[in-house]
Amino acid sequence: MRFYFATALSLVLLFPSLTSAQTGLPAIPTIDVSSLDASIAASDPFTISVDPQYPTPGSQVSISLLSASLDLNNATLTATQNGKQIYKGSVVPMFVQLGKGGSVTNVTLTISSAGSVYKKSVVIQPQDVSLIAEPVASAPPLYLGKPLIPLEGNTRVVAVANFKDAGGRTLDPSTLSYAWTVDNTQIANSSGIGKSSILVASPLQYRARAVSVSVQDQNGYLVGGGSLSIEPTDPVVRVYEQDPLLGILFDHALSTSYTVGSRESSLFAAPYSFPILGKMPKIQWTLDGVTAQAGNSITLRPVGTGQGSAALSVNAAAGDTTEDSADLSITFGAKPSSNLFGL
Repeated sequence: MRFYFATALSLVLLFPSLTSAQTGLPAIPTIDVSSLDASIAASDPFTISVDPQYPTPGSQVSISLLSASLDLNNATLTATQNGKQIYKGSVVPMFVQLGKGGSVTNVTLTISSAGSVYKKSVVIQPQDVSLIAEPVASAPPLYLGKPLIPLEGNTRVVAVANFKDAGGRTLDPSTLSYAWTVDNTQIANSSGIGKSSILVASPLQYRARAVSVSVQDQNGYLVGGGSLSIEPTDPVVRVYEQDPLLGILFDHALSTSYTVGSRESSLFAAPYSFPILGKMPKIQWTLDGVTAQAGNSITLRPVGTGQGSAALSVNAAAGDTTEDSADLSITFGAKPSSNLFGL
């Protein structure tokens, strides 16, 4: 007698209704299950569990057996991989090494118990799916890195699928079907053929949000997936010196104090990881508690003679609650040192 079960990555999962619920896609018959004892096979004597659900090329998978009718403690297991015996002994979880993307690994499991023999096969065809988080958040111009997950903002999650068939031919990612899930809830309006990205709202502070995707070709025979967790980070604002010739000196952020030159000095405030809610974060400068200027840059010009100091503060805000500030003690009128070592 022949049975068919749902697949993931063309691998066997022996719970058709559960697999369909996880992926939102129809179950595809790809497994041929046979038994030397048809009457017992009809009651499904043992099931196969493969972990992880979506194996990647070159990885190892764990294969475990479960049974409600057989005494597996007193049974013998024989396993073959692509026709070559790889294990024989007691029934224990076993590991199978997979090949390159799209390559077919056929594992046949034979159990001998109480004078009867039962056989099942599982086909595993690994595919490569990577998830990339692209926070919709602020960062300085020409910044080589990327912002972190913003509070009260959004993050675009992109699935990069590198699917190959058994012959090594690469499939066009735009022809694949993507089923997105956020916090165990399927997002139907973001799923479908070619929908390789989703916009996800940031969770509350100190919380995390799980994002996963199931990807398959239009025939349903090649399946892959991936998941990631996003957690928001507090935004920060940093102050840098703005040199008239060299531009903004991003290699050194000013922390506690700054000395204004004899003529004038310009400073630049860079907001990192603030949510972009239709516009960039609002930046406001204050000098000795008095509102001085709005915008990223401020220019300080000493007036008169003598030395003095002032308290400079900059505040960056996006929305009602997402903000950060930086404070500097400004010294002006100080005579430049003539000592080679700055003393």
